[in-house]
Amino acid sequence: MKKKNKVSLIKYLKPYWYFAILSPLFMVAEVLCDLLQPTLMSTIVDKGVIAGDSAVIISTGLKMLMFVVIGGITGLGAAGFASAASQSFGNDLRCALYNKVMHLSISQTDSFTIGSLVTRLTNDVTMVQELVASILRMFIRSPIMFVGGIIMCLSINAKFSLVLACALPVQIIFIVLMLFLARPMFKKVQQKLDKVNSVVQENVSGARVVKAYVREEHEKERFDDANTDLMMTNLKVMKIMSWLMPCIMIVMNVSIIAVILIGGYQVDAGKMGVGEIMAAVTYISQILMSIMMVGMMFQTISRGSASAARIKEVLASEPTVLSGDYVGEGADSSLGVEFRNVSFSYHGEEEDRILHNISFSAQKGKTTAILGATGSGKSTLIKLIPRFYDADEGEILLNGTNVKDYSLEDLRYKIGFVLQKSELFSGTIAENIRWGDENATDSDVIDAARIAQADDFIMGFSDKYETAVSEKGASLSGGQKQRMSIARAILKNPDVLIMDDSTSALDLTTEARLQAALKQRISSACVIIIAQRVASIKNADNIIVLDNGTISAQGTHEELLKTSEIYKDIYNSQMKTGGIEA
Repeated sequence: MKKKNKVSLIKYLKPYWYFAILSPLFMVAEVLCDLLQPTLMSTIVDKGVIAGDSAVIISTGLKMLMFVVIGGITGLGAAGFASAASQSFGNDLRCALYNKVMHLSISQTDSFTIGSLVTRLTNDVTMVQELVASILRMFIRSPIMFVGGIIMCLSINAKFSLVLACALPVQIIFIVLMLFLARPMFKKVQQKLDKVNSVVQENVSGARVVKAYVREEHEKERFDDANTDLMMTNLKVMKIMSWLMPCIMIVMNVSIIAVILIGGYQVDAGKMGVGEIMAAVTYISQILMSIMMVGMMFQTISRGSASAARIKEVLASEPTVLSGDYVGEGADSSLGVEFRNVSFSYHGEEEDRILHNISFSAQKGKTTAILGATGSGKSTLIKLIPRFYDADEGEILLNGTNVKDYSLEDLRYKIGFVLQKSELFSGTIAENIRWGDENATDSDVIDAARIAQADDFIMGFSDKYETAVSEKGASLSGGQKQRMSIARAILKNPDVLIMDDSTSALDLTTEARLQAALKQRISSACVIIIAQRVASIKNADNIIVLDNGTISAQGTHEELLKTSEIYKDIYNSQMKTGGIEA
């Protein structure tokens, strides 16, 4: 596997640099307005209220009001620009992450798991997005408030430095300790959320199986276990962080008492006014609150960095199946598909190989069938042709060229693949069939449906081809979904048509009509069929019998009945006397 590249998420913020700059600038203006308020209040108390000068009260009050308005406007601007930057950053990051997921090899998607990828695309991106917003606002506000508050407080009376010298180290120790204990838990929270999402995804997609086996209570318990695990992990984090606020408030209140005591002696000595003590109390509160905001910001950083690491893990992953640059120009389209000594294992280990030295040819204009017991490697074999996975050894040729040399887009464009499990998408019937060719006309769609023996049941719906298909085709039967999937592949008019046990839900009469129509429509294509029923493939030009990942025999139906014991056993197990399928 290729070494993962280093990934920086900052590049997703660069297009919105102007928002990222304007937000801190507006935040500076807001903080300066906040820092001026206690001093103006001090003036009103000492020179206005106590001195009985109403003119000072009015003029200073108007100044306070003016700074409140300016602070409000700049605060809104800072919040607005920070939101614009973080939301745009999150949107681009989520799109980039989704694009990367779409281009990952199937083995990598399996490795990450669907539940984890869903969490990374949703919750993790949101956490990083919140981190960006927090940095643009709190990262500027807190230091300026801290430094500005100290300057303003000491300008009133230098003796207040004793209070700060005692309070700040204690508060910093509390914050560092809490974050040290909580930080390792944040990654665990995301991992627990992965598990919850995985359980939900499995049970929603497999709801029919759950109900069929009456496993609702078991799955409820499994979800409850995962959800409780998430809750308990979150509670551990919250318990740790819940100590932070009380400890900081204790330090803050003790500091305020100390300021009042020191200020009281200064007032008695005639060295300070009452308003200055009020201002000093406010500044001390602002200083200590700014430290607390820094602590909360580092909490956000800890959570965001854990999520960022998970996001970068996906973004840094290079597809294990790399695209070539050959687009098929000048290829001999009559050659079809050829396997040359192909071996494969899902984990790359020789002892775990599923396929061993597979060699055969599937020619254009002919049908090649693959038959074998469950687990013999039939589906794995055909997944190597469109490069869902790459062979460990040997070569697979399409039209005389190694499939690894093709661009993945061009290779897969030439192949029509009907999966063993029919996958449909939310939309109309016509939209699902048009996956084969988005530019197809209505008549092309109908023609493909007729060949796939789907037109009759489609016309039976009130909205016909505009009938809505629910998620994963839940509103259709298994046979209907299979026929729509076949229609989708036919519409593509591929060079190679692969059908992975895709007629298992059809009766033999419907299947016979489909094969007859199919032979006329794509008579020049290379057709590869996997089937469990001998009756489905006995008319194939070449039948390959797989046994434990190796080719046991190949030939026509008649030849195999004479030469292959495995084929005869399968045939006899399925056919009654008289040749009718059991």
